[in-house]
Amino acid sequence: MRIERFEDIKAWQLARELALKVYGLTKKTEFAHDFGLKRQIQDAAGSSIHNIAEGFDAETNPEFIRFLRYAKRSCTEVQSELYVALDQQYIVNAEFQDVYDHAGRTRAAIRGFIKYLIAYEQGQRKKDNPER
Repeated sequence: MRIERFEDIKAWQLARELALKVYGLTKKTEFAHDFGLKRQIQDAAGSSIHNIAEGFDAETNPEFIRFLRYAKRSCTEVQSELYVALDQQYIVNAEFQDVYDHAGRTRAAIRGFIKYLIAYEQGQRKKDNPER
């Protein structure tokens, strides 16, 4: 499948779903009143989706990979913040596990895309410099 728009990237699609799930959780009354945590976890989920989109417009694959790494770390941040929400009893175990697992799948998809882009770059260098 050819990627022509950032919306075509599977990792972006998963990050979008992650943001949707996070925003759904933060609408719960108790969670909504913790403005600091609510903002932090929403920002982390948004960072994941937005860094993939922003990186798509990068001029080079190494620059794109840098943005993807930011997106991947933001997924981990969401997972960490979910523990705070769980510990404060803003969410129940099932909600925690659902979003935590989705963040993990998103992170894995981003990691896979990074590996693909690195392999592609290495292949291009070999084509350009066959002596190596």
